[in-house]
Amino acid sequence: MRFATIVGARPQFVKVAPVSKVLRQQYEELIIHTGQHYDYALSAQFFKELDIPEPDYYLECGSATHAVQTARMLIALEQVLTKERIDWVIVYGDTNSTLAGALTAAKLQIPIAHIEAGLRSFNRSMPEEINRIVTDHLSSRLFCPTETAYRQATNEGIIQGVEVVGDVTYDTLLRVQSRLDKHANVLLSRLHVSPEKYMLTTVHRAANTDDPEAMGAIAHALNRLEMPVLFPVHPRTRACLQRYNIKWKKHVQLIEPVGYVDMLALEQSAYRILTDSGGVQKEAFFLGVPCITLREETEWIETVQVGWNVLVGTRWQSILEAVALPKPPPPQSNPFGQGDAAIRIVQSWQGKEK
Repeated sequence: MRFATIVGARPQFVKVAPVSKVLRQQYEELIIHTGQHYDYALSAQFFKELDIPEPDYYLECGSATHAVQTARMLIALEQVLTKERIDWVIVYGDTNSTLAGALTAAKLQIPIAHIEAGLRSFNRSMPEEINRIVTDHLSSRLFCPTETAYRQATNEGIIQGVEVVGDVTYDTLLRVQSRLDKHANVLLSRLHVSPEKYMLTTVHRAANTDDPEAMGAIAHALNRLEMPVLFPVHPRTRACLQRYNIKWKKHVQLIEPVGYVDMLALEQSAYRILTDSGGVQKEAFFLGVPCITLREETEWIETVQVGWNVLVGTRWQSILEAVALPKPPPPQSNPFGQGDAAIRIVQSWQGKEK
């Protein structure tokens, strides 16, 4: 069989790494990069760090409004998928690249596999939620990371081709975990912080970055913390912060985005992590660092249920209260699997061939 894997954003690069490695042992794969994340630190560096094969196509769709960006991707993907003889299209997660890949494949009657299927925030004001729902309902194979995701897909009437395989990002984290201490030693020294003596924060979702009041409240909370704060700033977030003229106290360090392994190293050594990123919420859980999520809901409800993630929105008082909570007891089990999701995905295809 011949697969086309469609990616475009940092979270997808992390997910594709283990799947591509196992998939290519049995099948042929093309990687199509839409160019949704076009900054070097958010794209090429991840391919190099994670030993992902160079994309066969780079579509250079770039940043734009949701409609314009998705339209560019649809046009470019149709040209590629019409040219290549593809048996399956694989899409990951919930970005515009995911949606465009699924729509293009469906129109061309190419079956779709959705990895990280079944997630729901139940907040349709989030573009990602629309992308997830449409992609799941167009897909022939839904590879769910958790039992919760499986139930949510089946509750919408998607019965065929749905299975729990575990979370592929856990596969990737386990693969690089032995490198984290070395990276942390270099990074923390350069940033003048000590292990478990700083907070780490990331903010990139439009619901926060596009709202001056939300960003102002988050900044107010960070400025009131009594511990150094490291804030790797996404380019889009930096533009918003400059527009809002937000002032920072000296203990808040705004730094450039870092690569995947460096980010995990910063997460592992942090006292607490404050984020609106779905991926960082999971990584915090995997690494045993309490997480404060700057949203009202999460797709990763399992992290909340075991006490390792607290949802606070952007209320500065709630943020400070959550930071002060004691570290929870270790979870009794990992709802995200055993780190063999990629193997289980490829074995599932092998089983269908027989």
